[in-house]
Amino acid sequence: MKQLFRNFFKNKNVLITGHTGFIGSWLGIWLNELNANVVGYALPPITKEDNFVVTNFKKKIVSIIGNVKNYKKLNKVFKTYKPEIVFHLAAQPIVRMSYIIPKETYDTNIGGTVNVFENFRKNESSKIMINFTTDKCYENLENIEGYKETDRLGGHDPYSSSKACSEFITSAYRQSYFTNKALKNEKYVSSIRSGNVIGGGDWQEDRLVPDCMKAIRNSETIKIRNPKSVRPWQFVLEPIRGILLLTVKMSEGQEKYSSAWNFGPDKNAIFSVKEIVDKIINYIGKGSYEFSLKKENDKFHESKVLLLDNSKAYENLGWKPLLTLEEAIKMTCDWYLEEKIGYDFDVNQINDYLKKVI
Repeated sequence: MKQLFRNFFKNKNVLITGHTGFIGSWLGIWLNELNANVVGYALPPITKEDNFVVTNFKKKIVSIIGNVKNYKKLNKVFKTYKPEIVFHLAAQPIVRMSYIIPKETYDTNIGGTVNVFENFRKNESSKIMINFTTDKCYENLENIEGYKETDRLGGHDPYSSSKACSEFITSAYRQSYFTNKALKNEKYVSSIRSGNVIGGGDWQEDRLVPDCMKAIRNSETIKIRNPKSVRPWQFVLEPIRGILLLTVKMSEGQEKYSSAWNFGPDKNAIFSVKEIVDKIINYIGKGSYEFSLKKENDKFHESKVLLLDNSKAYENLGWKPLLTLEEAIKMTCDWYLEEKIGYDFDVNQINDYLKKVI
């Protein structure tokens, strides 16, 4: 595990905003295994079954409960722990929820992002920052070609548009402060646009895999809103490996690495919502589903096709997806089926995943 990143993270102070969340907790566990000094700043976990909780990860790191909208508290974290590397994942992450709480979504995803960037800019110890946004930050034209990092940003709903704004903030800070030679500010900033991430320990509302797992566990019928919708599905460790590889490259100081990056599956590994549910049911060996009534789906707009072009990451980072969808679903379902989930189970999944690399 350590050889892949040349022991780069050993003893480095790393701050993760959103460390109690699904992706943030997996990122934190991997970094902890790389012997980084991990500090987390986030809201409390959503449920007692979240990956962060069942792995008892808070015992392994410095875990601080706080909101990124609270600039003063966030500033104290930066001053106290002096993070060299910052991974910003804290967000209101649900599209349909953003229709219900638009102001909260914008305040968190835009205002909170500015707070993190301001603290990163002003803290002398902080050198590398990666802002984890989403594939939904692109202006989605519902075409079958994957979006490239240079394509136009946009967003039909409050969530997607807030993440496009987060991308604009990233670009503005990078150009204003971190590539301005006159400022002599040796800091490097990138953003990550990841496809739909699946894996163990995600219990968010309105997400396909958690919805499937809850329904199967409760012997209920899975309700599918948009069975034909296509998304860039990938296992949680795929984009995290990309983030870690990118961090190492950014540390070399070449400006080309401080930019926007897509991490998503290859074009030949694209599947619909219905296909994902079928594969989950087939692997677990039980479960059923039904399609929601059309009128229930018309209330809020959701894109039907969303794909990413991952060629930039492949050509510049040597990153490419390692798992087939079947392997991703197996590892995901194994987590939810395991009766004794704990920190070691996550670590074992990381090690099994790395066998594909080494």
